[in-house]
Amino acid sequence: MFIERVETGIPGFDKLIEGGLVKGSTNLVAGNSGTGKTIFCMQYLWNGLQRGENGVYITLEQRPEDILSDVARFGWDFSKYITTGRFRLESLVASDIATVTKSIVENIKAVNAKRFALDSLTIATMGWKERPEEAFQLRGKAFDMLNTLKSLGVTSMIISEVPRSAKEEISRFGFEEFVVDSVILLNYMTIGGASRNLQILKMRRTDHGKKIYPFEITERGIVVRSLTV
Repeated sequence: MFIERVETGIPGFDKLIEGGLVKGSTNLVAGNSGTGKTIFCMQYLWNGLQRGENGVYITLEQRPEDILSDVARFGWDFSKYITTGRFRLESLVASDIATVTKSIVENIKAVNAKRFALDSLTIATMGWKERPEEAFQLRGKAFDMLNTLKSLGVTSMIISEVPRSAKEEISRFGFEEFVVDSVILLNYMTIGGASRNLQILKMRRTDHGKKIYPFEITERGIVVRSLTV
């Protein structure tokens, strides 16, 4: 069966996932602070713009100007795409899931976006009114939000913060990884010298790489180093 895919354009990564993300999928990019999650998502959106695919980045925790300044060092000038209406970088206050979802829909439709990123699902769920122990309600609301993204036809990356003290957890409530199509875990190791690597913990409809793959943040962005898949 033919499965249409969306190239991320991240060097070395697409070959690990049969050429790209499944079109219309929602993909969790998890990791603790400093692992490169924002760069990973902005690089995905930048490469989409080079392919004529409009994009939206919603941040719930960073200032847009800081993000644009951080990625400018890679030569990514998003300002011209913002000016021409092909890209939106919006900052929201996470109050409740309905408000966040409404803004996501409005921004995606406004630019006819094909690629979307949310930073982060962790902050979004912290703003929900339900208590953390009511995980079944949170899971249902997260599922509804992600289904909304699917209905819009966008291929999405959703950031999830992983506490440095966590051992096995890859999400705040423990359900996020079950309501997305894929989980990409970014790690930052300091033992024996600083290094970064990624693991593809799951990706539906994809025979993905099963190993731990080192990556570097270079002058042109993230580059995943070659290993046998």
